[in-house]
Formats: sequence, C-alpha cells, structure tokens
Amino acid sequence: MTGSRPPRKGWLAHYGELVSAWRRKGPGEDDGEDALQDSALGLLENGVAAIQGNPRAYLARSTRNGLIDRHRRRAKLAVLPIDEVDETDLPRTDSPESTLYAQELAGALMAALEELPLKCQQVYVHHRLEGRTQAEIADHMGLSRSMVEKYMQRAVRHIAERLQAYAPH
Repeated sequence: MTGSRPPRKGWLAHYGELVSAWRRKGPGEDDGEDALQDSALGLLENGVAAIQGNPRAYLARSTRNGLIDRHRRRAKLAVLPIDEVDETDLPRTDSPESTLYAQELAGALMAALEELPLKCQQVYVHHRLEGRTQAEIADHMGLSRSMVEKYMQRAVRHIAERLQAYAPH
C-alpha cells in the first residue's frame, strides 16, 4: 500500500466530485466553484445532520441556487445609497407644485413605513435606502434570509397600496 488514500465517505466525497465537474467546464466557471464552496460552508455551519436524504443532491441543488443568486445580484440594477448621490445628479424641481408633490409623497412614504412593524421598517430601509443585500440584512439583524424576504415583500406590498394615489395613471 504505497501512498493510496482511503476512500472518502459521506458528503465530502460528493464535494470532490462536484469540484472536479466544475473544473472540467473550463475557465470562467469560478462562480460555480465559489457557489459550491458556499454550499459546503453552509453544511459545516448548519451541521451535516440537517440534510435529509441525498447529500450529493443537496450539494448540487444548493450550488445551483447559489449560482442563481449570484446571477440575480449581477443582473439587478445598482443601488446607490442616497447619501452617496452627488447633489448635481438629483433632479431639479423649479415649480412650487412639484416641490409640494415631492413633500407629500415623502410624507406618505414615511406614514406608510410607520404603519409597519419595526422589523419590516428596518428591512425596507436597509435594502431600499442603504442598498444592503438580503443576506447582509439577515446577518446584521440576526434573521433568516427567508424572514428578511417575507418582511421585504410585506413592506413593498403595504407601501405600494398606501402610495397608489401617487402612481402615474
């Protein structure tokens, strides 16, 4: 027995297979390897026992989901926090009517936000005004990504309903 390694067992063997598969796809597939590493990290953080069923299928599906998330983040429009916007880039309103309209809209937005539970408000502000990702918000607030997504959906629906009168016809 010269230098032969014992066969890997469990999810680690599948991890090695999937890494090899991504590497065979060639250059430019680093996102796949990164997503796979994120999946493996999730396994280590949450415990392998959390997987019910096939570890290979879990890793493959989790990697695909990670790739989709990465693609969505790249495809999403860049969000710039309001405090980083140069004043010359802001639209100018010269008429008193447009200034009054903007003040009314801002007041209606604040009122709609205040009607929401505190965590919904915080998630909305972190995401829409500060430009944080849902994953960053989840880490910051100690929530699951799913809960952040639910809070965001609730806030967006509520604000859309409350600001319907301000929507262009």
